[in-house]
Amino acid sequence: MHDIRQIRDNPEAFDAGLARRNLAPMSADILAIDTRRRASIRAAETALADRNAASKQVGAAKAKGDEAEFERLRALVSAKKDEIAQLEEQSRAENERLNEMLMAIPNLAHDDVPVGTDEADNIEINRWGTPRSFNFKPLEHFEIPAAKGGMDFEAGAKLSGSRFVVLSGAIVRLHRALGQFMLDTHINENGLTEVWTPVLVRDEAMVGTGQLPKFAEDSYQTTNGWWLIPTSEVTMTNLVAGEILDEADLPRRTTTLSQCFRSEAGSAGRDTSGMLRQHQFEKVEMVSITTPEASRAELGRMTGCAERILEALLLPYRTIVLCTGDMGFGAQRTHDIEVWLPGQDTYREISSCSVCGDFQARRMNARFRAEGAKKPDYVHTLNGSGLAVGRCLIAVLENGQQEDGSIWIPPALHPYIGGKTAISPAGELV
Repeated sequence: MHDIRQIRDNPEAFDAGLARRNLAPMSADILAIDTRRRASIRAAETALADRNAASKQVGAAKAKGDEAEFERLRALVSAKKDEIAQLEEQSRAENERLNEMLMAIPNLAHDDVPVGTDEADNIEINRWGTPRSFNFKPLEHFEIPAAKGGMDFEAGAKLSGSRFVVLSGAIVRLHRALGQFMLDTHINENGLTEVWTPVLVRDEAMVGTGQLPKFAEDSYQTTNGWWLIPTSEVTMTNLVAGEILDEADLPRRTTTLSQCFRSEAGSAGRDTSGMLRQHQFEKVEMVSITTPEASRAELGRMTGCAERILEALLLPYRTIVLCTGDMGFGAQRTHDIEVWLPGQDTYREISSCSVCGDFQARRMNARFRAEGAKKPDYVHTLNGSGLAVGRCLIAVLENGQQEDGSIWIPPALHPYIGGKTAISPAGELV
């Protein structure tokens, strides 16, 4: 959420920031609402002062026996009471209108984020590993003989509909191993603290991280009003909602492995085959809460944590900076990591790491007090995938496929699957 004071102080800079995100100027409309809101507040304060003054004079007029003055003052007090109620309702309505408008405006990008309209304008900043050369045509994950028996899309559709899958055997064990490996790496090597959080949240949590009110159709809501989380960024970030932290306790770095649920609204017809785009999936998420001065460096650190997972799994990847037109709603800068999928002969997103500045913190009222400071300031929040487990499974399967239909498993995962090193063409760990 944006700071109305900053918009008041420099509306031209605010509109310039919107223009970089391919949006029309909004400061004039915002400030018009703000002006009406503030005028109503001032008028209500003036009317309250008038009523209080008249109230004090009522008794004096009564004591003097001045009945006419007494009746005039009493009528004035009554009229001011009605006027105050009307002005307070006006200011409340304008404040609600202002908040609704500010809630719907995306975050402004850092100055060094490339300006663009879509993914074609993103810029690559890092590349690791060389895609393997195959002496046969590589298959997509759901076509590989070793994997086909462990991915039952028909059973998933029977239970829940399209974009669901039932995993079994070696495939589900490898999927579980990937999640555990990611968690262990983040905890033991990257210094993150593991947490476990609910997958059902209230409206306030979704509002806090920006999923509501703008993107309600992208998530699932239960009949009693809870929301199924689209990512555990929602829960981990909201752990500091309404809090005032000590600067000494920052940065706060957490990670978790959770189920995630997305309606995939607007993605009809995209990635309908296989596991690439599912309504229910697992993801290891990272969240950092920092001071404003440290947040940009923290983005680099978080991106590195995700990259090292792929390097340990020997999976080629590239890292890109999203342009202003491709960034998410709450981000100031985003690094997407794309893993090489030989079955599709292209790189596909497997992680997205973003710094949000104080955008989410304002929505959540999450603050910290610097040492010696009289007033608290808003924290900065960051989030990143570390990684999407299902997509990582796809990458391991496709990059490790062999001509005989078997799948080679990266050594980093061997301890998590009982020392096994491959999946046979028949779908058994060997």
